[in-house]
Amino acid sequence: MTQWVENPTGGRDRGPAALARAWAEVLVRPRRLFRSAVAPADQAPGLVFAGVVVFLEELSRVLAGTAAYPVLGGQPTLSVGFWLAVATVLVAPAALHLTAALQTLILIPFAPQRAGVSETVQVLAYASAPCVFVGLPSPKLTALATAYGAVLLVVGLSEVHGVSLPRAAALGAVPAALVFGYGFRGFAAVSTVTGVTWADLAALA
Repeated sequence: MTQWVENPTGGRDRGPAALARAWAEVLVRPRRLFRSAVAPADQAPGLVFAGVVVFLEELSRVLAGTAAYPVLGGQPTLSVGFWLAVATVLVAPAALHLTAALQTLILIPFAPQRAGVSETVQVLAYASAPCVFVGLPSPKLTALATAYGAVLLVVGLSEVHGVSLPRAAALGAVPAALVFGYGFRGFAAVSTVTGVTWADLAALA
């Protein structure tokens, strides 16, 4: 599942220019991106893509003054660098693989022609593209970006795993909630924008 293919068949090219092209393409032509960039056992470009998204998102929080990183040893600058590295190199890949494993388990009974876990990792990674903006101090922008990320996940699941869009939406609901609702703080943003809290929804139920 973590194989890094040196010369894959298909898949996304390496390098900063390829990352930028992938980011732009998944935002405007997601089906084309998922069809051309997702290749079996070629997770490397997707993992790098997700790491860059998380790095930019967290860096924007730091620059906006909304990050709440603990200060270690009285060294605020070094602490910020350390926590950025942890978020990018450790937390993002681990969360990506765990969510992909969960998504695969959900797909197993309902998508007999599904692709592998590696492809699911790549779908989740590229679907995170809009979330470069969620670190900016704008709940409306965060809500829109995370909602679009969830839409991209549905499109990616449909394209890569060969299921209809309605089925992909149902099968991807829980992973989308975990990644975009909680991980990228989409639910909190929607609550801030609408003034509706989970307690209000629970009371209605």
